[in-house]
Amino acid sequence: MTIEAVLDILALVLVLIGAVLCLIATIGLLRWRDVPTRLHAATKPQVLGVLLIVIAVELSLRSWEALAFGIPIVLIQFATAPLAAHMVGRAAYRNRTTDEANLYVDELRHSTEQPGSTGTESRPER
Repeated sequence: MTIEAVLDILALVLVLIGAVLCLIATIGLLRWRDVPTRLHAATKPQVLGVLLIVIAVELSLRSWEALAFGIPIVLIQFATAPLAAHMVGRAAYRNRTTDEANLYVDELRHSTEQPGSTGTESRPER
C-alpha cells in the first residue's frame, strides 16, 4: 500500500468523523431544551468537526493552496464560535430564559441586581 493510498484512507476517515460530529451538534441543537446545553452542542463538536474536515481536505488535495485556504477557516472558527456562544449565553441569562434553579455557580447574579440592562455601575454626574 502506497503512502498516497494511506493518506486518502485517512482523509476519508477524518471526513466521516467530522461529518458525524457536525450531525451530533445538529441533533443536540434540536433535542436539548435549555440554552447552555444547546450552546455546548453548537460549539464543541461543530468546531472539532470542521477542523477534521479541513484537515481531511488538506490530506486529500496535498497542496499548499489548500493549506493556505484551510488555516483561515480553522482560525475563524476558533475565534468566532466561543465568542458567539458567550454572547448568546449572556443574552439568554439576561432575558431569564436559562434555568437559574439548576445553576451551580451564578457569577452573573450581581450584574442583574444593579440598575440598567448591562449591570454596570452608573457613572457619577459631573
